[in-house]
Amino acid sequence: MKLLKINTKANIQKLLEKIGVTKEGMKILESKAQLHFIYIKDLKTPAANILKQDALSIGADLAVSADTITCKEKFTDALLIASSRELKILSKKELAQPFGLKEVAKGLGDFLYKEQKKPQLMGVLNANEDSFFQKSRFDATNALKKMNLMIEDGADIIDIGGVSSRPGSMGVSEEEELNRIKPIVDLIYEHKLFDNVTFSLDSYSALCLNYALDRGFRIVNDITALAHDEVARVAAKYDATVVLMHMKGTPLDMQSNPYYEDVLEEVDSFFAQRIAKAKSFGINKIILDVGIGFGKSLEHNLLLLNHHEHFLHFGYELLVGASRKSMIDKIVPCSVEERLPGTLAIHLKALENGASIIRAHDVKEHYQAMQVWEKINEATL
Repeated sequence: MKLLKINTKANIQKLLEKIGVTKEGMKILESKAQLHFIYIKDLKTPAANILKQDALSIGADLAVSADTITCKEKFTDALLIASSRELKILSKKELAQPFGLKEVAKGLGDFLYKEQKKPQLMGVLNANEDSFFQKSRFDATNALKKMNLMIEDGADIIDIGGVSSRPGSMGVSEEEELNRIKPIVDLIYEHKLFDNVTFSLDSYSALCLNYALDRGFRIVNDITALAHDEVARVAAKYDATVVLMHMKGTPLDMQSNPYYEDVLEEVDSFFAQRIAKAKSFGINKIILDVGIGFGKSLEHNLLLLNHHEHFLHFGYELLVGASRKSMIDKIVPCSVEERLPGTLAIHLKALENGASIIRAHDVKEHYQAMQVWEKINEATL
């Protein structure tokens, strides 16, 4: 006999198949294998006492403040520790309980999301001269070669941008932006590159988006998250997928001492509002992007990345784009050109924490890293 400690992130399905567990048994055991930590803020203390007893009765647990048992305070924060199976039971059980537990029950149910989708790689190509990473800048004379290389290197999506959104940057007119992207969009259309890869436009200009979507583009990557109604109308017209990104402020001022009471809570509330707006315009294909570096300090970025899985409760894919961003320099001083290792570390952690789309400048290097990461995760006894 021998005991082996298995990684809790291992492919539980393959392990159970190897043992010879029945399909019915696998379904039960898989739901027991995934552990959830759910932080509940401002829970009424009577509700906390009920929830703790209900959690204990099914094998889960609830951490609460020391005075909760006496209801000395009206509210307490709490940490629920439960498997997927226990979460499912509680989400039904608490529907019959008072003190706001019906709302808790509905929230718990949202965390029972489906299995993560296969990761996709989004390459970046900028049609402007002031993007913060010089090697991502292209025009019509060299863009075709670069796009074909990105496809060859493993890109699933290519994101074209005509306006820099780096900290301190200023926007340009819609007409100027169109002049920048038009030659590249025309090249893509002429050579039918959309037969080989999906194209995205990084823009919040209805004029530019209408032009690109009419020529085979399928994704609207909007850093303002549909702040402009006309962009929503254009996206709905073409049944496009929309990336809703969180940004505090504008590129011009977003990094001027950004402050949040609770960055996770604020980004969550923002997504809820913008998803509702998207749906009101008939947009149902949505991707969420927490906006690393867009109105966030290093601490904010790290918190969002470490607890990224939280945002899966909305039921949409998550995109992360931290490619060569300055947060890396704040951890280990380095130039933009030296930030590839840090970028890979961030993006692989993002995949581990629920992201399924990675936006990156270095396609070939990311493709290799992601393939290796996937193979490691697939390895089982």
